[in-house]
Amino acid sequence: MPFLKEFKTFALKGNVMDMAVGVIIGAAFGKIVASLVNNILMPPIGKIVGDVDFSNLFINLSDKPVANLAEAVKLKVPVIAYGLFLTNLLDFIIIAFVVFLLVSQINKFKKQEVPAVPRLCPYCKSEINKEATRCPHCTSQLNA
Repeated sequence: MPFLKEFKTFALKGNVMDMAVGVIIGAAFGKIVASLVNNILMPPIGKIVGDVDFSNLFINLSDKPVANLAEAVKLKVPVIAYGLFLTNLLDFIIIAFVVFLLVSQINKFKKQEVPAVPRLCPYCKSEINKEATRCPHCTSQLNA
């Protein structure tokens, strides 16, 4: 049972729970970005480049003629679905850009690490080790 106790301690740590929440939010964000790309961005881009439906761009690798990607998938015809790849690439670029913006903002708001204040001898004002009981410079006895 020590394994289960150790696992419970690990699983209930704050940063593990934070990570789980982050994964869930990230998955939801990924769906939003995919919808943005598929339903908002790609149709106008397709219209601009000549009424192209990116979700239906593919290269047929077999001798069977197919009219669209859905038919190719249904008939299990091997294809290179480069239109879906371009759409997923745009998804990735948007997500990477948003993560970059988020991380750069977090880094701006992070507090600067405060350097440790050195311990000084009260008599000669030389820097001494925090655990020293006697100053190595003037040999004065130091209070704890």
